[in-house]
Amino acid sequence: MANFSPMENTHTMIRRNVRLDLQHSVYFTREAFSTGNETLAKILRPNREGRRSKVILYVDEGLLDGNPNLPKRINQYFRAHEEEINLVHEPLFIKGGEAAKNDWSLVEKVWSDINEHSICRHSFVVIVGGGAALDLVGFAASTAHRGIRLVRLPTTTLSQGDGGIGVKNGVNFFGKKNWVGAFAVPDAIVNDASFLRSLPENQKRAGYVEAVKVALIRDRSFFEFIEERVDALSKFEEIAMEQVVRKSAAHHLDHIAGSGDPFEKGSARPLDFGHWVAHKLEQISDFRIGHGEAVAIGLAVDLVYSARVGLVKPETTERVLRLLERLGFDLYDKLLLDESKDGERIILEGLEEFREHLGGQLTITLIQGIGEGIEVNAMDREEILASVEDLHKRHLATPVK
Repeated sequence: MANFSPMENTHTMIRRNVRLDLQHSVYFTREAFSTGNETLAKILRPNREGRRSKVILYVDEGLLDGNPNLPKRINQYFRAHEEEINLVHEPLFIKGGEAAKNDWSLVEKVWSDINEHSICRHSFVVIVGGGAALDLVGFAASTAHRGIRLVRLPTTTLSQGDGGIGVKNGVNFFGKKNWVGAFAVPDAIVNDASFLRSLPENQKRAGYVEAVKVALIRDRSFFEFIEERVDALSKFEEIAMEQVVRKSAAHHLDHIAGSGDPFEKGSARPLDFGHWVAHKLEQISDFRIGHGEAVAIGLAVDLVYSARVGLVKPETTERVLRLLERLGFDLYDKLLLDESKDGERIILEGLEEFREHLGGQLTITLIQGIGEGIEVNAMDREEILASVEDLHKRHLATPVK
């Protein structure tokens, strides 16, 4: 045997490529829990011969208002497939809405359920609900046993077109949005359009803004597609709504799978256009302002700013603002003018918090044209404040709805 001295080659490095051949699949269907619909059953089918898949399923309790028969339908569905799938407990209910992500005990409750029912990495956690419930249960599943297989059934336009499509999950901590979380590719996402019918109007509308966002940074033709259907969308016509949600989902999926940075190791996050303002607004409003409404305001600030600094033509900014307003969004909130104790606008704290969340260099996505996103590494604070003032004036000049 050759002698080896620990003093030799002290800077030697061993490197191997790790293959991560991860599939990211989104299914589009209606009435996923109809016993004749095989979409979910095929996803949950066991991969070990002679064994049944163990499944634990959570339902966002907010769904029950518009879907009172949902638990019964879920139980019937799993009974119809019980030869291959073992639903270990009747549907378990979990709080939804952003405020639930501030409650760490809910994460511990999901962990406790997973432990009690001996859910392992060959099992599935299924979550049916809005974006906050997906985030919360997804985080618990991704950290139990270092990751349990997850199937998401998003139930809002926002989660079906954007949040539920991603590979991120998380809960709020230290008063900051998604401070604790993990990247985990779900086994599948099932977008069931029938859930959209029972949503209140503000939740139907919320997903539109993420569609506008992704169109602005990636696809001018998609923006024009939304413009052409703005009247139908503002009336929440089903076909138009489904078309926009599906196209938005496809764009978000394409970016995550094809950007080369699905786990956000770099500093750029194009899909977070308008979000540095939005995340701060949600936080300081104690989540009175929902995510969709906050992103609309965040987009408006960044669009006006882009025009003020010469990145984009003012008429382009005006065109987008008009579209957002016709879709039913308010583009201003008085919290934009709030000041901290030292006299600085609180909203500006969002820039540093966004940089901190990303790590490294501040990188903000703006646009230089419809469908043309651009990354900038600094923003002029005086111009940001002037953009807020412009929106305030616009708000004062807008007739009350």
